[in-house]
Amino acid sequence: MLNQETAETAQAELTAPALSLTDAAAAKFKTLTTGETNPEIGLRVYIISGGCSGYRYGMMVEETRNPDDRVFTTNGVRVYLDEKSVPLVVGSSVDYVDSLMGAGFTVDNPNSVGGCGCGSSFRTADSAGQASACSH
Repeated sequence: MLNQETAETAQAELTAPALSLTDAAAAKFKTLTTGETNPEIGLRVYIISGGCSGYRYGMMVEETRNPDDRVFTTNGVRVYLDEKSVPLVVGSSVDYVDSLMGAGFTVDNPNSVGGCGCGSSFRTADSAGQASACSH
């Protein structure tokens, strides 16, 4: 019989992905984490207040889940997303772009109704977050 914590973890990991990773983003993440032995390794995507439009995206390699995380797998990559960020990114796609202008992860967010020229911050129709100086 599953204990309560295991059941809750399994349920949280069965929820539909709030966002997706393109093939390029998944491949780059897997390259960056080659050699990692922790089976929980994944990509944390988060939203913080700031940037010239109100919200900024953040991403990092994650090894453990937080109590308020939604955890799902998309394109073979485990993704950690805190519950507060979910409504701001639902339906989004994370891509990895390598061009003459630079390389990095980008977010195509259908909830964004405006953003700054650098593409690092955004706002939604319902919320603009707390705008601040752009520090890209």
